[in-house]
Amino acid sequence: MTRLARTVLAAALLWPAMPLSAQRPAGRIADRAHPFGTLREQAARQQRWLETRMKTVLPALMRSQGIDMWIVPMREYAEDPVFSSLVSPTTFAARRRTIYVMFDRCSSSGRTDPGDGSCIERTALGGSSQGGVWQAMRSTLAVDAPVGGEQAELWGDEQWKLLKRVVDERNPKVIGIDYSRTFAFSDGLTHGEYLGMTEALGDRWTARLKPAEELPLQFIASRVADEEAFYGEVTQLVWELIGEMYSSKVIVPGKTKTSDLVWWWRQRVNDLGLGTWFQPSIEVQRASATEASLGDDPVIQRGDVLHCDVGITALGLNTDTQHMAYVLKPGEREAPAGLRAALANGNALQDIVMAEIRPGRTGNEILAAARSKMAARGISGTVYSHAIGMHGHGAGPLIGLWDYQQGVPGRGDAKVIGNMWYSIELQATSPVPEWNGQGVRMALEEDMMIGTDGTPRWVRGQQTKLWLVR
Repeated sequence: MTRLARTVLAAALLWPAMPLSAQRPAGRIADRAHPFGTLREQAARQQRWLETRMKTVLPALMRSQGIDMWIVPMREYAEDPVFSSLVSPTTFAARRRTIYVMFDRCSSSGRTDPGDGSCIERTALGGSSQGGVWQAMRSTLAVDAPVGGEQAELWGDEQWKLLKRVVDERNPKVIGIDYSRTFAFSDGLTHGEYLGMTEALGDRWTARLKPAEELPLQFIASRVADEEAFYGEVTQLVWELIGEMYSSKVIVPGKTKTSDLVWWWRQRVNDLGLGTWFQPSIEVQRASATEASLGDDPVIQRGDVLHCDVGITALGLNTDTQHMAYVLKPGEREAPAGLRAALANGNALQDIVMAEIRPGRTGNEILAAARSKMAARGISGTVYSHAIGMHGHGAGPLIGLWDYQQGVPGRGDAKVIGNMWYSIELQATSPVPEWNGQGVRMALEEDMMIGTDGTPRWVRGQQTKLWLVR
């Protein structure tokens, strides 16, 4: 980080801590020039989230995993997946080689934890303090060191010597490293960094290394109270934009193609100063038509059922939403009863899955219980839900995949934890009498959270009525 960047971060931290919602005018979020404040305001809020998570989430997770030192080394543009959860909003990449070292001084010494986060010593070797979240330490080669010859070292190896000194001085009992064959979020230690680290640490410390599979997984997944409040605003914006897209302002039956809606979403989100973590998609279902007959980019017609899969990225957090719409025919004021009943079946399946999600259960346990109740209700559908937050397909257990309805080995065996968010993603297919019994697929996705109080709840609610394009 440059001196200028450090100055900018310090200035951001002096910005008033008043909740942004109290500073903004009432009305639709989608109508604001800066829906969630200026970049400076956003950075200050993200910095507070980081500080809270470091003080309240990290100590408990390290102790629950029996790890008193967590070492996370990485190089620029080969960052560990946990990187974005460890750094300030003004840090975009590792600095050459950065080694993050977290050490539990209280656990190691047997001292009582005062609960203010001071027990965890956080050291960035080769990085910066990032607003005081880290204690920065750096080792550099002398400017007059010769190139080549016996005194030369592989670029960046001086950081390993500094790490060895840090570890020697602290004498950890168990050293966690990010290694996993199951979870990508827990497998951020590259082979080159592992070789450099173990060579520098030697046999004594290498013998104390332990794969910390659950530690990065759960740290990435854990959210704090103000993130919950913000996420409600983001989800409200998603609903507002879906309402715009599914309207006669955007859709002209007989003219508008599905690709037009895809790029409308991308442009609208971009114009708000936000992004998305995946290319949105729009699908059409039509009476007496097959997917093949509709083609890849059909023109939307009256009587069509529309499906969207859209997301927004804001302040480092992601949404994932799927909603259904109906394009009214002339003279219609409501969707046919059969389509409304099909949506109700989708809502019922959402309720079933929601009721099974609670801390301590694995994704595979939730899936099995939900599918059993789905069968008892006579609902024909598929469940493929996932965690969400810092990543769209986030850190946490999978609750099925579209082609793994009997459970997902490994990735479905992790447990749900408190403060975790989920996208309940699924589909229910129902025969529609008005379409001569043709099956109509209601693919729905809504974000939910297990709040800081331990209560599962929808962020915004469920789509219980079809959007109508008049």
